[in-house]
Order: sequence, then C-alpha cells, then structure tokens
Amino acid sequence: MKIGVIIQARMGSARLPGKVMKEVEDKPILDHVITRVKQSKYVDKIIIATTSDEKDNCIEKLSLKCGVSVFRGNEFDVLSRYYYAAEENHIDVVVRVTSDCPLIDPKILDKMIEFYLNKDYEIVSNAGSDTSQRTYPRGLDVEIFSYEALKKSHMEAKEAYQREHVTPYIYENSDKVFYYKNDVDFSHHRWTLDTKEDFSLINKIYQRLYQGQHDFYMSDIIELFNNDHSLYKINQHVEQKKMR
Repeated sequence: MKIGVIIQARMGSARLPGKVMKEVEDKPILDHVITRVKQSKYVDKIIIATTSDEKDNCIEKLSLKCGVSVFRGNEFDVLSRYYYAAEENHIDVVVRVTSDCPLIDPKILDKMIEFYLNKDYEIVSNAGSDTSQRTYPRGLDVEIFSYEALKKSHMEAKEAYQREHVTPYIYENSDKVFYYKNDVDFSHHRWTLDTKEDFSLINKIYQRLYQGQHDFYMSDIIELFNNDHSLYKINQHVEQKKMR
C-alpha cells in the first residue's frame, strides 16, 4: 500500500499573493512544509500539486530542489489536480496537506495515518467541513482518504466549491467520516498562512523556536503561547475564508 502526501501549492493566492514562496528564516514557506512532512515515518511519496500556469514554475523548481515530485494541472479545479497526481504516482492512500501550513506536525500526521490504516473510514480528518469538530490549531490540518474515494469525488462532484476544496464531496456523501480529535481543544489557535498578520505570527514562532532544525512541534508552540500571550493578538481578528 503506497501512502502519498499531496500538497497543493500555487502563487495566485487572493489574500496574500505568492505566500508559499515568502521566506521565513531564509527559506521559503513551501520548503518548511516539505521538510516537516518528510519527517513522517509512514509517507512513501510527497507530491506538490501546482498549476500549469507559468507563474508557478518557481514552485516546480523549488519542489524538485527539495527532492519531491511535482504534478501540474488546472488552477481552479484542485480536485482534478489531486486525482491525476494520485493516479500518476499510483497512490493508494492520499494524505492532503496545504502549502500554507509551515507548522504542520509530522507527529500528528503519523498518528492519524496509523489510525486510518487500522480503521474502516472513508476519510479521517482533524479539520473538515464541520468546524464544530475541530480541536487542533488551524494550520495543522490533515485529511486522509483512499484513492477510490478521491476517484469517486472526481467523477461525481459538480459544484465549484467541491472541486476547489477537494474533499467536500466526501463529507457530504459518506457515512464513514471520522474527526480525529486532540484531548485538549486548541482550535482557537490560528497557525495557517493567509494574511500579513498570519505571516507576522509565523515569523515570530520561527524566530523563537527554529534553530536550523525542525525539532519543534505542537506542544512546543502551545508552550510558547502560554509563556507569551501577546502572540494571540497578532492574528486573532483574522476570519477564515468561507468554503462557499
């Protein structure tokens, strides 16, 4: 069984253009995401799913430099990008991660993959469409589903939001959805990158915890916030984009 992490990435972000190539501690955001995902002990393949637009050539160049595969496809039909990336690379289990999560936690990733492999769910997620089920910080989002579930979504999903956001069709049409939860609710934390304020917070976290090695994880970042409550104020007013 081949497990592949597919990371969607493009330069054309509406709120913060070029965000995945912005540098933190002298390395692009996407580089940090890839490096952290590489720490997983279960992942067989990492694929960057970017667009066929010329402006995303830099994403392909960086991805290849980081030693991971690249698939290029439709800019707005992200579901098709995932499907063809998985098909081309013969992926059986798809792990969805987005490129705006430079604090993605490989420990959580592995726990969720292990859980998925030992259960009978169509999708296991610590994010998902039902935000009331979220207990992990936004920015540690992981969704795990089978190639077959992805294929069915690709063949049947018709709505624009279903194709842009990849997994809505699965949530809406499956009774085998599992929301993976943390013992403590940390959902009020926002560690994703979508605005200038988000970038400022991520910069500060890296300045405090990154010493050239990705050896800090969710518990370390939570401890940092517990010791410095001012960090909450940097992006607490930012509203998450609606799915539709």
